[in-house]
Amino acid sequence: MIKNFILITSLFSMSFILQAQDSRTVDNTPKNKQSFDAYNKQSMERWEAFKNHPINLYYDRLIVEYEERMIANVKKYKVMARKMKKPQYSDPSYFGHKRKPKKRPVGKRKYCKECEIVH
Repeated sequence: MIKNFILITSLFSMSFILQAQDSRTVDNTPKNKQSFDAYNKQSMERWEAFKNHPINLYYDRLIVEYEERMIANVKKYKVMARKMKKPQYSDPSYFGHKRKPKKRPVGKRKYCKECEIVH
């Protein structure tokens, strides 16, 4: 029963596949060259009118502002990277302090609120 069902379904699907349209055989070239050129000319005229539309100018300005912000961010990240080379950031003995914390004797050590270490 199942074999018959599978056989019938596969034959049915094969008939659809064999009659499907092949995209490589479709001819997309225009039949009339003059109408094709006229269409291109009209579309270019529409594009020229649309290109100078105020909405597009607004979005173009936003794109320019975005690019300027990205350039400013690159400069900011370079400055940040240069600051991170300072010893308070790169040397682990600083524990995040600006100056190295003092190493006090065991009885006089204090709890540091900044790094939450007793030193």
